[in-house]
Amino acid sequence: MADTDHLARARTLLASHPVVDGHNDLPWALREQARYDLDRLDIAGDTSATLHTDIPRLRAGGIGAQFWSVYVPCSLPGDDAVSATLEQIDCVRQLTDRYHTDLRAAFTADDMETARAQGRIASLMGAEGGHCINGSLATLRALYALGVRYLTLTHNSNVPWADSATDEPRAKGLTRFGEEVVREMNRCGMLVDLSHVSSDTMRDALRVTQAPVLFSHSSARAVCDHVRNIPDDVLGLLPGNGGVAMATFVPAFIHPETVQWAHRAKTHLRARGLSPHDLTPQARKVRRAYEVEHPRPRATAATVADHLDHMREVAGIDHVGIGGDFDGTASTPAGLDDVSGYPNLIAELLRRGWSDTDLAKLTWHNAVRVLRDAEAVARDLRERRAPSNATVSQLDG
Repeated sequence: MADTDHLARARTLLASHPVVDGHNDLPWALREQARYDLDRLDIAGDTSATLHTDIPRLRAGGIGAQFWSVYVPCSLPGDDAVSATLEQIDCVRQLTDRYHTDLRAAFTADDMETARAQGRIASLMGAEGGHCINGSLATLRALYALGVRYLTLTHNSNVPWADSATDEPRAKGLTRFGEEVVREMNRCGMLVDLSHVSSDTMRDALRVTQAPVLFSHSSARAVCDHVRNIPDDVLGLLPGNGGVAMATFVPAFIHPETVQWAHRAKTHLRARGLSPHDLTPQARKVRRAYEVEHPRPRATAATVADHLDHMREVAGIDHVGIGGDFDGTASTPAGLDDVSGYPNLIAELLRRGWSDTDLAKLTWHNAVRVLRDAEAVARDLRERRAPSNATVSQLDG
């Protein structure tokens, strides 16, 4: 087949089995760029000058469901993080209300299927970083009641009860309270997201959980040796758990040459008093100037496909998915420049011999099944277990 034939076939497949994307940071980008003013930054039209995401490009990309990240940075302390998370949730509510002909709020696997049948994009929420519950299981339950369907246990820094992949280990995985967080998430029906966490935290969570886990935006460490990626022994545990690992597109995590370049670029930013994770206009300007003098190596859709090939080989086709991390990364692979690019990835996988059945699992069925399975576990646990009111001090001293 010619490339155009693969692309046409990819689009046909996505019309029936659209992408469930595990992670998109549009709400935080809207906060940073427009303080949630959707008149000022209207995603009904072309926002490509400042965002990776708008509705026309979501449609062009074949997106059928999106987990919107209700992320807040680790720098926000205590209840400030809780308040900011509530504002992020409100942002997603504003999006689904304002753009209701295209977006449908979704809280269950059945809601996802209903949205697909209606030709709308199911809009779910995932909270990124356990600091957003401020050590409170009641807050965790409140976030679930407001519609949050996964919690990433850490972001880039440790929380008191779990280690991050990008911080110095303290807990050596999960503490006793961290284990209780996982159990309470199981009881609620909230997916345990293991992106961003340390390998020991991954293993501890898989030991404790009774429900399938999610990696909302992580790739294969064997393909690119970065701590944000999943080791093979953990990928090998997913068939027994039932979980799904959703490959990310962030070049600094998936492309070895970019990993080295990114390390040098981070040093450059820090020397100018900027965080490597800063996406403000000032940081973007400094980043662009650096890239002019030091051109960035370019990952491609084939780079992501290399990770998916490996993840399928180790974990099996029932345990892979896609989590691009659009609007949460300063750079993207060629061909996956924004949310319109998913057909290019599917076309690349078709060129590699992936079947339509396998691709339908990758794009849609695996993610829907994981949420449905978590719902079933929660129904059973709620009949047998009352809500936990344990605290960090009670369990961890």
